Amino acid sequence: MSRLVTAMVVAAFGTVPLQAQRAVPAGVVVGGTLTFDGRGTVGDFSGSTATVRGVMTGGAGLGRVRGWVEAPAKTLKTGNDKRDRDMYASLEADRYPTIRFDLDSVAPHGEAGDSAIVTLHGRLAVHGVTRDVAVPATIRLEADGLRLRSRFPLLLTDYRIGGLSKMLGLLKMQPDIVVRVELTFGAGAAATPAAAPAATPPAS
Repeated sequence: MSRLVTAMVVAAFGTVPLQAQRAVPAGVVVGGTLTFDGRGTVGDFSGSTATVRGVMTGGAGLGRVRGWVEAPAKTLKTGNDKRDRDMYASLEADRYPTIRFDLDSVAPHGEAGDSAIVTLHGRLAVHGVTRDVAVPATIRLEADGLRLRSRFPLLLTDYRIGGLSKMLGLLKMQPDIVVRVELTFGAGAAATPAAAPAATPPAS
């Protein structure tokens, strides 16, 4: 009877991935990149920065981990100076210098090889607008830290980012981009905890 009950519970709720059950040490970002892939009338392009900082708390499992990650908007580079200047203008990077994600919770879903498949629930702040987001990711716990990879779509207009058309509309960037994040957390000098930047809520 007890085996039947256990089987029913597993079928209904699934099992917690082994990776998600492991204790996670506190750490700071010791390496990583933030990249976006965009599309325009003159072709596809990407922008990237390796200037990323952040902190994660430890916990008895992934579900208890919290933290934040941020990158200066003006460190994003596309390989084209004119396009970079236009990008900084659209982001109003002098007024809103930081792109930031604050992690509120981690929801494990399963495993792929040696990695846990999770959803990161939190708040993404871009261009002075903060929105609640649920970001898919894979996390791998290693002896020297934690490695995270994520890929998710982002709509620039959700963050009130304009200026996507130039030369009377002859040159135009599509508002939908793909964001890719790769981070390594490890032991290191503790970064000073930083409060989330003040932000304007999204339009209803």
